[in-house]
This record gives sequence, structure tokens and C-alpha cells, in this order.
Amino acid sequence: MAKNKLKKFAEINSFSNVIQPPAYYSISRFSYRGKWKEEFFRNENPLILEIGCGKGEYTIGMARAMPGYNFIGIDIKGDRLWKGAREALDEGLYNVGFLRVKAEAINSFFGKNEVQGIWLTFPDPHLRKSRSGKRLTSPRFLEKYSRLLTPGSPVHLKTDNHSLHSYTLDVIRENGHKLLVQTDDLYNDPDIRETLLKDIQTYYEEKFLAENKPICYLKFALNATQPK
Repeated sequence: MAKNKLKKFAEINSFSNVIQPPAYYSISRFSYRGKWKEEFFRNENPLILEIGCGKGEYTIGMARAMPGYNFIGIDIKGDRLWKGAREALDEGLYNVGFLRVKAEAINSFFGKNEVQGIWLTFPDPHLRKSRSGKRLTSPRFLEKYSRLLTPGSPVHLKTDNHSLHSYTLDVIRENGHKLLVQTDDLYNDPDIRETLLKDIQTYYEEKFLAENKPICYLKFALNATQPK
């Protein structure tokens, strides 16, 4: 392992805005579950998650732009989280934190109706059919999100992958979820007027735009009848 990566792993252990639960944590043992606002952020502001946040560019960008919200970036790669966490500490952004866990375990760390929005920014599309259950917009994952989200709260997907975009549209329609916004070319769609969608960009988003790849975007709310 490179020395720089080892240094980041050592440093991130001291960061006050990073939570790294041991793998053996159970739902009943994680103290912040259901209490993130009161015990971690010390306020009652709405809580937004970015799942698979990478280096945290989007999480940080949203935290800067919306100080009246709390944000948590989730990723399993500690060396990636280091960058966003370091940046937040350096800027004094107290409305942002990072959680180092696998996305599959998300229900162990957040309580019912605790979250007011979820962002999925350029996730791995897992193009092989045999890996479709690993897609972060698969019915398997949407069922997990339904346990966390307050009713009507949105799920956002940004992707350059048209197959994932189309797949997610099918999942939304087949499961009776409510499609709120849909575009297969975000930056050239005159109907998209929400400036933050374009002002905040990840490393990969900047790269894809430089290559003239269109960016797809979906915003939807989960069916209230999803099993809890």
C-alpha cells in the first residue's frame, strides 16, 4: 500500500466528521441511528445522504450551498473520504459528515423516516445483468431507502450512463414510484432551472462534460406502499 494512502488512513481516524463503525456493529448498537440530528449535528435541520460519495465533491458542494441542511456522504473507501472530510474541516463546514460503510448496510445506521433526501451521483452502473441487484437504483436498494426516507422525500440520480438511466426509469414505472423530473441531457435541457443541479459537479461529471458526454438526471419519490 502506498505511503500516501497509509497516511490518509491514519489521519482520517482523527477526523471528528468521519464515522468508521467496526464491521460487527448491529442495528441496536449504533448510537447515532435515529439520532443523527440531535447527537451528531446538534440541530433539527433536514438530513440528506449521498450514497457512494467518493471524494465528497457533491456532499461538500451541497453543504456549502445549503447551510440549513445536514449532509452525510457515504462510501466504503477511506482514502476517498479523506479528501472531502479534510476539506470540510478546513472550511469549518459543520453541517457535513462522512460515514464509512457499505451501501448494503445502510439500514443499520439510519432510522425509519430519519432522512429527507438521497443523492446517487455517478454510481457504478453494474452493466452485467447478473449484477443488476448491485445497482443503487435496483428494487433491492430502493426498498432499503424506503425505510429511511420520510414519505415523499426525493431520490436523485445523476449519471452519464444511459443504460442505468433507462433501467431506473423502468424500475420507477414498474413499481409505481412517482417520477418528478427526468432528462437525458441535463446541461442542454431548457426546462431544468434548478441551478444547483449544474453548479455542483463531481470530478467524473467534469470529466464527462469535457468529453461532451450528456448527463442524465432523475428525481423521483418512492411509492408510499413500499414494504417497511
